[in-house]
Amino acid sequence: MKLLATTAVALVLAAMPALAEDAPKPGAVTQVNAAAPPSAADLLFDQPHMKNAAPGSTITYDYLRRSGISKGPFGPPLSDTVTLKLEPGKSPEGRDISVTMFSGMNRMPAGPFEDMSGNPVVSLFLENHLRSLAKVLEANPRYLKLAIRKGLREGAAVTPTKVTVGGREVDGWRVEIQPFAKDAMEQRMRGMDKMTYTFITSPEVPGQIVSIEAQSKNAEGGELLEEKLSYDQKAG
Repeated sequence: MKLLATTAVALVLAAMPALAEDAPKPGAVTQVNAAAPPSAADLLFDQPHMKNAAPGSTITYDYLRRSGISKGPFGPPLSDTVTLKLEPGKSPEGRDISVTMFSGMNRMPAGPFEDMSGNPVVSLFLENHLRSLAKVLEANPRYLKLAIRKGLREGAAVTPTKVTVGGREVDGWRVEIQPFAKDAMEQRMRGMDKMTYTFITSPEVPGQIVSIEAQSKNAEGGELLEEKLSYDQKAG
């Protein structure tokens, strides 16, 4: 498959939830740290993330992006927030969600989402990330998106982890993939073929998504890109 330049990024992750079609449907909510780990698709897309987030509440995520690549193709370092304002949906586990993605001149359109039981921040993060990555690599964002989809379906390492919430440790899951490793076009990835994506989830956190990180370093350990979204406990 050939990397081609494109500007069609608006729907780059529209099909990302289709990962759920490739995963077995659990009969009940996955039990954390059960004998067999859940699938990455189940944790990130199938779970009713919002069932533990009260209508009328706001979930805030801290966002960070920085890169050590010369001439700054990813732009200057960016520290901002993403907020999800929740209202009752039509179903008990559904929420009507309005999104404020970044602030001021960095503001990006996102949502709203109606009667959504999953957490849209996963797709919002990946869509924004792939928009920038595709531009820097002069790549087709669909090619990159499909690589991530395949990585989550076939190559994800899902392991139990601990998350600190309100000063106490609770159970969670860690999902990690390197979707571009050994890619046929790795010579054109400008060192990004070692990009690692890490997702942390826990049912003890409102919205269940604790953090999402995309990180890539060069052979000398220099930071090519770090992009991270983290649940802000202090914001409530």
